[in-house]
Order: sequence, then structure tokens, then C-alpha cells
Amino acid sequence: MLPTKSFEELLQKFREIEFEENFDLIVAIANGGIIPAAIINQRLNIDLHLLKINLRDPFQKPKFDAPKLLEPINFEFKNKTILLVEDRIKTGATVKLALHLLQDAATVKTFAVNGEADYSLYDESCFRFPWII
Repeated sequence: MLPTKSFEELLQKFREIEFEENFDLIVAIANGGIIPAAIINQRLNIDLHLLKINLRDPFQKPKFDAPKLLEPINFEFKNKTILLVEDRIKTGATVKLALHLLQDAATVKTFAVNGEADYSLYDESCFRFPWII
């Protein structure tokens, strides 16, 4: 079984992280980025939108050869400063697609609970989220 961080431990990390930018909006990569984006939104209190991209099934097995946009983007992002939120970044394929889709934004910074991003809480090979039921 993978080691699990406690929810309180993660919340403390969310409280401590310092963002250098003033973001116009948060964009969560759905579904994994929804919970972390909601937590960040408690601090930043700015517009939160979903970018529905999928690559893997609930068991982390690839569903497609490459990440796919499942629904059209239905929010304005041109010339905005965006915090793009994902739960985990492994290969970066989903985030790369998101960055391409949001290329008309003024700035996009990435956030991951676990993985390599502009802002991240952890970068561990084995990681289980406390909100996974």
C-alpha cells in the first residue's frame, strides 16, 4: 500500500505555499485537479474553471494514446494570468496539452500536489492522496 499523507498535513502545505503572481483565475484539470483547485481557491478567492482533459482511467491505466480535451473550453482566458492546477504530474502530457490550449493567456503557471511544476507540494515517486476513497 502506498504511504498516504494526512489531510491535515496537506492542508498545512497548502497554507504555507507562497505564490509570486496575482492570478486572474484558477483552471483545474478535471478530474484530478478539482480538489486541489478548490483548496487553493479558499485562499485566493478568484474565479475557478474546469478544463476537462483525460488520459487515464480511475486505476491510472491509459484510456487514450494521448490526452484528449473532452469538452470545449467555456471560459475566457485570453490575456489572463492563470494558475493551472493538477493533482499529480507524472509524464506531463496532460499539462502540456493544457498549456497548448491556454496559449493565448498572458501567463500560465502550473501547480501540482505531487510532481514537477512551477509550484508543487511534493515530488515523490509513491504518493496517495488522502481524499481518494
